[in-house]
Amino acid sequence: MDVFTEALVAAYTLLAGGSPEIWNIIATTFYVSVVSTVAGMMIGMPVGFLMGISRFRGRRFTMALMTTAMAVPPVVIGLIVMMALSRTGPLGFLGLLYTVNAMSIAQTIISAPIIAGLTAVAVASVPYRLRLQARSLGASFMQEAFLTLKEARLGVLAAVVTAFGAVTRGVGAVMMVGGNIEGQTRVLTTAIVQEARRGEFGLALALGLILLGITFLINALLVVYQHSHERLERG
Repeated sequence: MDVFTEALVAAYTLLAGGSPEIWNIIATTFYVSVVSTVAGMMIGMPVGFLMGISRFRGRRFTMALMTTAMAVPPVVIGLIVMMALSRTGPLGFLGLLYTVNAMSIAQTIISAPIIAGLTAVAVASVPYRLRLQARSLGASFMQEAFLTLKEARLGVLAAVVTAFGAVTRGVGAVMMVGGNIEGQTRVLTTAIVQEARRGEFGLALALGLILLGITFLINALLVVYQHSHERLERG
């Protein structure tokens, strides 16, 4: 049996066997990813929307900064959060280091710029005449914003899915601020690194297949939504 077949068998055994450790790792992965993505939406979507509809001096520079923030290595973000939450750091009194909350904070810092940047692009692609037409009909700013986001919803949804994928597959930040503590802060990516270091390549690959399956499911839902949206538009 080659290593890939062994990994498939191991993945099925891990899930079908109901291993508490594996399901705890999956649950922790989902918790951190969902919390950080939702928090990133709350920060990134308003910023991205305003950047998308606004025209001001320095906008290009601001967009460049946002794009740069999207490309910051997760391990650098993990280092900054770790320093801030350490005992000697400014937020050390909170006692959050090596907890899922610290992991969520780091992942939020990763997801927010992604959502903001891609939302700005999606909103900016909405025809300006549509907003002018809404204003001429007496629409308020909130009504105009809702209409714009509705037109840009596929791009905004893609931004959220991209951010979710980024925080789900990230390892550097969560490893640094979470510590990969068994039963507490271990997620799929850090578990893969742990098992690979131990030489358990079959188990590591099995965990990788589980992570790949989660990512595939999320992206499949996006594709299904896009196709249903296209069918509705065609009537």
